[in-house]
Amino acid sequence: MIDSGFYQATRTGTPQGGVISPVLANIALHGLEHHILKAFPKRNAPNVIRYADDFVILHESLEVIKRCKNLVVEFLRPIGLDLKETKTRIAHTLESHEGTRGFDFLGFTIRQHKVGKYKTGKVCGKPLGFKTIIRPSKAKVKAHAREIGEVIKSSKAATQAKLIARLNPIIRGWSNYFSTACSKETFNRLDAITYWHLVRWANRRHPQKSKRWVARKYWHRHGNRSRSFMTSDGIMKLHTDTPIKRHWKVFKSRSPFDGDWVYWSSRRGTYPGTPRAVSFLIKRQNGVCPRCSHYFGSQDQLEVHHVDQDRSNNKRDNLCLLHKVCHHQTHGMYSRQELKQRGAV
Repeated sequence: MIDSGFYQATRTGTPQGGVISPVLANIALHGLEHHILKAFPKRNAPNVIRYADDFVILHESLEVIKRCKNLVVEFLRPIGLDLKETKTRIAHTLESHEGTRGFDFLGFTIRQHKVGKYKTGKVCGKPLGFKTIIRPSKAKVKAHAREIGEVIKSSKAATQAKLIARLNPIIRGWSNYFSTACSKETFNRLDAITYWHLVRWANRRHPQKSKRWVARKYWHRHGNRSRSFMTSDGIMKLHTDTPIKRHWKVFKSRSPFDGDWVYWSSRRGTYPGTPRAVSFLIKRQNGVCPRCSHYFGSQDQLEVHHVDQDRSNNKRDNLCLLHKVCHHQTHGMYSRQELKQRGAV
């Protein structure tokens, strides 16, 4: 602890993983990026990405990376910190370096792959000869599959409904976190692993019954899906139910506290003080009014429109958001099919 400029040793502190640990990490490492960038000319500066106490430094030159490592050590020394060698490594995302390619960061594996001219990434129209693919890391996939297996194994005496209630939050949370990466193949593989765990769980409960009888008891048709692990109370969520959506980078000047409720509603689907239905519709419509095809503004007056003209029908597929003027002009002018084509439904 530092009090009035003097260091005092303390026997207690905040454990790693505590609720305030990320805040303290941000305070301690504040200024690290600036310390590194000011040592290089702007045209040759590395990219520094930091999340709490985890950070990555990117540059095409190995010499620059090694110099950055020394700068980090130099920055940490006055505050009594040091790099942990077991968690610090230098890697190349395209070529093999020390026997490996790519690196893991925040549960994701970042790698670049050589491809042909029709699939290559481009910078200013110039083909690079490779493309970057970000996937869930193998360690995170194994840990998640192990967690699902342990939950199912520990629920031998639980009912099907209780098992579904335990699995759904785990699957939903993990899938949402990795939904911005190239995770479709991983989701399919995890669904297959989960399925076979459930098959063993179901067969164990009825050792005297045939596998066909067990399948008919626990798996049923639901919508377009012929085999869904479900009860009359609910259905088990699959990893593949989560759509893949690429991350939409926040503009440098944006803040959740800047009052631009339209921007944050279209990004997150929620905003304090904004009705949840309005925020949902803004996000579904990508912030665009289907009547005039113009973007909503934070100063615009917006109204919820009932597509079938029935104000008692508040189902989400019957609602769309319009400018106030557009709402007044819309009644009787557009059919449900036309609004659907414009992206309102």
